Amino acid sequence: MNDLDFDLIRPYTFAEIQEAIPRIISDDSFYLMMDYLFTEQEKDTVIANMKRAKTIHEFQVALTLPSVKSILAKTTNGISHSGFKNLTDENPNVFLANHRDIVLDSSILGAILTEADFKTPHITWGSNLMVTPLIVDFGKSNQMITVFREGSPKELLQNSQRLSLFIRNSILDMKKPVWIAHSKGRSKNGFDKTDVSILKMLSLSGNSNFKNRFIELNLTPTTISYEWEPCDALKVREIYLSHDNTYVKEEDEDFRSIIQGLIGDKGRVHISIGKPLNEEIMNYDNSGINNNEFVNLIANMVDKQIYHNYKLWPSNYLAYDLLNDSKEFEAEYTYETENIFESRFKKTIEITGINNKKIREIFLMLYANPLINKLKNGS
Repeated sequence: MNDLDFDLIRPYTFAEIQEAIPRIISDDSFYLMMDYLFTEQEKDTVIANMKRAKTIHEFQVALTLPSVKSILAKTTNGISHSGFKNLTDENPNVFLANHRDIVLDSSILGAILTEADFKTPHITWGSNLMVTPLIVDFGKSNQMITVFREGSPKELLQNSQRLSLFIRNSILDMKKPVWIAHSKGRSKNGFDKTDVSILKMLSLSGNSNFKNRFIELNLTPTTISYEWEPCDALKVREIYLSHDNTYVKEEDEDFRSIIQGLIGDKGRVHISIGKPLNEEIMNYDNSGINNNEFVNLIANMVDKQIYHNYKLWPSNYLAYDLLNDSKEFEAEYTYETENIFESRFKKTIEITGINNKKIREIFLMLYANPLINKLKNGS
């Protein structure tokens, strides 16, 4: 598979970014976004800096970083992070991350890395999310790698091989980190579980033995924890309607989820960079098991760190107590937490148009599952 095959999925080149900037600036939707994010003076500064941008880094510093910082200032009560001592630009990571929000999970990580003078990652991005020309230009200018999830079995295999090879080239040849969700799509119910098919895709490239294919990628579990999920009501609606197999996504649903994820209240947010798995993988004797069993073991390694590194918030403890009709963790939350929680549940009822025990249980599980996973795994 030669480099030309990457044209289907790769981010924009420097030249393509410079071609995309005038398109972005001339798009009416761009100004709606700018009106939300910036003052008039700030808008003028951002646009002037965009026009001067010649590289990916300059584009991100001009537009992406100030946009993410503005969104976080308007919709969060602070961002914290841990584990960045595990990073070096000389040994780039595949950030194998839990996934809660379509855009912000990777954007927050990218903003923190930019401010810490680390290289920003290539980011995997589902083709279904490229819903407008502006989003395509913005995504590909921000190092998005397109992931195709539909097609014939042969096409799906080719797409997986292409994606695997691009990620490996990014790490080994370009020395660029990569962000990829540890499962297909966002977690809708707060239960973070690594999908072994993601790991199998990563193993489809590479000339070394099966174990070394993973070691080359420097897999690093990465955990994002939102105090309040900005799309909680939309996720609850999807899970509820999926129970009787009647759920069909509306045409603009992904776009609405992107917008709600950006503008919805999130409370506090924490990102934790875990310990790279290389030492654990290298020390494991896989001689007596097959490749599928070994992949499952790596998935468990990822899950263990994600559960351990998940920063629990008062909302998680409250949901657990409400779900179990207990007061086991009542010291971890306040009346304010309870009031916000009930207000968000009322909003969920409004959006779904349904108010019954099942809806409430789904809502509670979304927030309780991170604590349940942590307790089950002894973290």
